[in-house]
Amino acid sequence: MLTVPRRNFLRLNSLRRAGGPAKSARATLAAASALVLLSASAVPAQAMPTTAALPTKAPVQAAAATKTPGPPSNTKPGIGTHSLRTPVTGENFYFVMADRFSNGDAGNDQGGLGPDSMVSGFDPTRKGFYNGGDLNGLLDKIDYIQGLGTTAIWLTPSFKNKAVQPEDNSAGYHGYWVTDFTQIDPHLGTNAELKALIDEAHSRGMKVYFDIITNHTADVIGYKEGARTGYVSKDKEPYRTASGNAFDDRDFAGKANFPKLDAGTSFPYTPVLDPAEQNLKVPAWLNDPTLYHNRGDTTFAGENSFYGDFFGLDDLFTEHPTVVAGMTDIYETWIRDFGVDGFRIDTMKHVNDEFWQQFGPDVLAYAKEHGKDEFFMFGEVFDTSKSFTSQFTTRNKMQAVLDFPFQDAARSFASKSQNAKALEAFFAADDWYTDADSNVYQLPTFLGNHDMGRIGSFISTDNPGADDAERVTRDELAHELMYFSRGNPVVYYGDEQGFTGPGGDQDARQTLFASKVADYLDDDLLGTDATHATDNFNTGHPLYSKIRELAELTKEHPALRDGAHQHRYASDGPGIYAFSRTDAKDQREYVVALNNSEKPQTATVPTYIAKRNYSLIYGDAAENSKTSAGGELTVTVPPLSAVVYQSSGRIPREKAAPAVALQAPLSAAATAASAGDNGRIQVTADVDGSSFYEVTFEARTPGGKWARVGTDDTAPYRVFHDVSALIPGTALEYRAVVLNNAGRTSVSASRSAVVPDPVLTVQEPGEGSTVQGNVEVVAIADPEKASRVVRFERSVAGGPWTAIGSGDDSSPAYTVMDDLAALDLADGTEVRYRAKLDGSNVLSNVRTVVVGAAAQPDSVTVAGSLNSEMGCPDDWQPACESAFMAFDPADRLWKLTADLPAGQYEFKAAINGSWDENYGQDGAPNGSNIVLNHDGGAVTFRYSHTTHVITAG
Repeated sequence: MLTVPRRNFLRLNSLRRAGGPAKSARATLAAASALVLLSASAVPAQAMPTTAALPTKAPVQAAAATKTPGPPSNTKPGIGTHSLRTPVTGENFYFVMADRFSNGDAGNDQGGLGPDSMVSGFDPTRKGFYNGGDLNGLLDKIDYIQGLGTTAIWLTPSFKNKAVQPEDNSAGYHGYWVTDFTQIDPHLGTNAELKALIDEAHSRGMKVYFDIITNHTADVIGYKEGARTGYVSKDKEPYRTASGNAFDDRDFAGKANFPKLDAGTSFPYTPVLDPAEQNLKVPAWLNDPTLYHNRGDTTFAGENSFYGDFFGLDDLFTEHPTVVAGMTDIYETWIRDFGVDGFRIDTMKHVNDEFWQQFGPDVLAYAKEHGKDEFFMFGEVFDTSKSFTSQFTTRNKMQAVLDFPFQDAARSFASKSQNAKALEAFFAADDWYTDADSNVYQLPTFLGNHDMGRIGSFISTDNPGADDAERVTRDELAHELMYFSRGNPVVYYGDEQGFTGPGGDQDARQTLFASKVADYLDDDLLGTDATHATDNFNTGHPLYSKIRELAELTKEHPALRDGAHQHRYASDGPGIYAFSRTDAKDQREYVVALNNSEKPQTATVPTYIAKRNYSLIYGDAAENSKTSAGGELTVTVPPLSAVVYQSSGRIPREKAAPAVALQAPLSAAATAASAGDNGRIQVTADVDGSSFYEVTFEARTPGGKWARVGTDDTAPYRVFHDVSALIPGTALEYRAVVLNNAGRTSVSASRSAVVPDPVLTVQEPGEGSTVQGNVEVVAIADPEKASRVVRFERSVAGGPWTAIGSGDDSSPAYTVMDDLAALDLADGTEVRYRAKLDGSNVLSNVRTVVVGAAAQPDSVTVAGSLNSEMGCPDDWQPACESAFMAFDPADRLWKLTADLPAGQYEFKAAINGSWDENYGQDGAPNGSNIVLNHDGGAVTFRYSHTTHVITAG
């Protein structure tokens, strides 16, 4: 997430400005269609069994079947399908922040707000303020952008922003504090200037993408109870209708019968507006305070990650149909009036699923109605687990998400020289994204960005002793991996000039034009002696030249952009990772081999073709190499380099299709070793052959028609079928159709499965923790449904299970308060908790705790990448007293308030001044680092030694 700018000409018509937007019949039908597709996935809804026919306990694993399958419903018998390629699988994105690129018009620097920087937000000496770049600057330098091989310009949010938020001591240069969604920020130019930029890009064959926000607006709403207050959960204070009746918003998400709300009675906090800002936002419906969640600041975890304010930013009530319709209306207007080619969607994972299930299909349908057949949307889901990020393209029907897992894998390979087998495992998990209308080939891939930091910065941090030549070479290796592997590569502006910086957020937002920011002037750029004191538009820079070369090569050989990505070889340790790319039509094989070690490496790489010559088209290696009788290609790759070979002819056509057989379908639920998704079933096919194949998976309920789940074109062949909307115990059948490279097919026998029961997990209190008084017990369900009711039980000292509280139907977190004080239990008594899904036999894990006051440690440290900003000699210092928290006996929490500059930080709780005992995300011992995206100013950290959870807010 970031911040947004924008400016004059565009105004939504008076009907839209005056009140809540209306939805067209087409929009309603598109949303309804998406929901039907979601609920049935590849299984016809009319074939679903009734609830009465369902077993009470569904087995997780399917049993084998021996039925002979019938023909697919939509094809002739035995006809296979090619793996999906949408129009956007070969794009080269250039991601640019207009304020930091080029100043084409100094007259708009102050945005028409005068010289006071705390009013206008313009101060070119401060990295958290407007620096002067604009749309005219982009237009003036469009040759430079196109020269990289760019096919699509992606702009950070450009709508009109609240110029300054004094409490953050920062300005809205980034574009994420929107007040007017109909106007370009005056600091960046006008609507007419945006139209000129888009028209010029289109005339050159380039597209323009907008970065958009649906989750929040600028911080305009305050609370009667205080500013930027702590989050209040739905269980502690539910939403109430205007007449005062409690309700769960998830039961009405996106529906026309959403209850009427009242600002004075419906929320845990009472929203108030400064009289001068009561009509600040545009369109006018955004000024209604009942269209916001009004629950206080988020800690970015659990329920509050959906409902809480981002550091005070007004969090929209995206479950409300008026918000869904209003946001859809806003962005359809930009498509119609300006010809925008697509959207990158901010903070997607912090918005409820129902919003995306309506917004995505509706906007896409509207774009196609207006001639945008290649319109493309992708969301920001800041997570590295594919089982989670893929839910937005499968379950939520969006086209794509930013490939954060790729960024993590690419850094580990190219910058850290980690085990090459990690890339093998990474790409094997691409199957999570495969369904009937999307797959991994659509994902934008990237190496760094405006929030997390630059690839140049990561390389410098990971290799502190490396000279400039090595750092440039590693940067080139990262770009080679990005351009040659599947997905749409994204270049973050300035990376082509070797920009670095000490971290993320403001530290990764340097200007390409000469800077006056002191913090930028001491950056050590890669591949050049230049500094940020001068313009940096050097088309001869080694990284600019390398990116241009990669773009030109992949344009000449399009299979390197969207051909099937097949794993071939991975060293056990640093060394070679090799894969092939093959276009299903042309069927020439390209072998790509990358070496992340500091020595030359040789590998024997399997291919599709025996005794065939392969010629070098990229890299420093032998010009030609011939495969063995077994189809193996020997390649030698220089240190920290890549080579690409092309087969001299197409893959030989097979005379007959190979046999294909399904493995027993399995629940894709999480295991101790990996994250998962219990709302999906893993279906795997074994193909008896070694050529190029495409395997289509189909599903049906018994007696129903076969429908396509998805097509996989790389071994191992599998899909993860989303069954989250189906009733547990629903019987399913699967089969696979293999298509060989000569167009011949064979069909597997079918295998049976049932939709698994949901999995309940007790999250709080922490296992083995010490509790007393009123204990909060929290459980979650996978997959989540708004209709679920969860009950809780307690066992004391090994005794019988007894019910506590009443059933909770308030999703996504189910909670009960257990008053242990009323039981008068002795210290040391063992208490166990579990959850039970109402109307079923589904039980959660058991969570065991001990009664008594938790013994407190001698010290707790907020240890992380923010320690130097706190006054410590370096970062990640568990013994630094400046980062010590103070214990508050009133609420038994450890607390520390620190004034931090804007940036992205990571931290954990370190106990007693060392790493021997530490807690990370969700209170996990030795857990992952917690990420803090901070806009600048005071932030309070809180740690509970009962739950081991540390938060910042």
